Amino acid sequence: MFKKLPFILMTLTFVLVLAACGSKNDAGTEGAASNGSGEAALSGNILAVGSTALQPLVEQAGQKFMAVDEYKNVTVQVQGGGSGTGLTQVSDGQATIGNSDVFAEEKIDDAAKVSELKDHQVAVVAIAPVSNKDVGVQDLTKQQLIDIFSGKVTNWKDVGGADQAIVIVNRPSSSGTRATFEKFALGTKVGDIQGSIQEDSSGTVKKLVSETPGAIGYLALSYLDDSLQVLKYEGVEATVENVEAGTYPVWAYEHMYTKGEPDAATKAFLDYILSDEIQQNDVTELGYIPMSGMKVKRDAAGNVIE
Repeated sequence: MFKKLPFILMTLTFVLVLAACGSKNDAGTEGAASNGSGEAALSGNILAVGSTALQPLVEQAGQKFMAVDEYKNVTVQVQGGGSGTGLTQVSDGQATIGNSDVFAEEKIDDAAKVSELKDHQVAVVAIAPVSNKDVGVQDLTKQQLIDIFSGKVTNWKDVGGADQAIVIVNRPSSSGTRATFEKFALGTKVGDIQGSIQEDSSGTVKKLVSETPGAIGYLALSYLDDSLQVLKYEGVEATVENVEAGTYPVWAYEHMYTKGEPDAATKAFLDYILSDEIQQNDVTELGYIPMSGMKVKRDAAGNVIE
């Protein structure tokens, strides 16, 4: 009996080692990962769809987020398509995040669906009217913009510019950028004028306006550069300072909606975008305005509060 004892103990030890290895393998097949401290690391897939005005920020933040060791097992994918598309897809469960330039209730008529969505405001975007550099105009009034986008004025000479036909480069009705521009620059919705160009992407709008003689459109500050003539609105420039102070009115919050409370990985990504690292660097570098810089607030009805 005593001679067999060492053999029995060795056998038991071997069985225990096998059991321990088995439990580790079982955990691995369930997707658990270690962050080196014994805690499970975050993992998952995040699909953010919607606003092309917000897209540059979400894409850049997503790349930086995935480069952080703590989040290396999380994948962030970003797609455009417009605010309406983003809100519809997150509401239907096709996307993790719906990126939008407008409040959900401005695009979704079903109050029950709106109530399911949680609003995460991550920045402020200002929208500026822009034209081809050769139109000879630097400033337009609200009424002049209404006349242009409604088709009443069709030549730049009628608003103090060159004798050149006006070419409207518009966004589709699903676009949050269009909704913001119509609501706060025009004060009314306008139809699509025959002969106007309609594009889904802010990047394409920028390209067309810069290359098309007589073109006019509107873009978020994040897309502006020297290839365009940025037009003043009622004599006021679309600058960060003017938006923060409330003197330039064509702006909106950038929303990242989730259906209900976000899961752990998505919450970590949203928190990362709201961190000082992103808000004080990427947000400002890309032409957005940090939430902390605003001296005024705006509700879903468009009311501005000091």
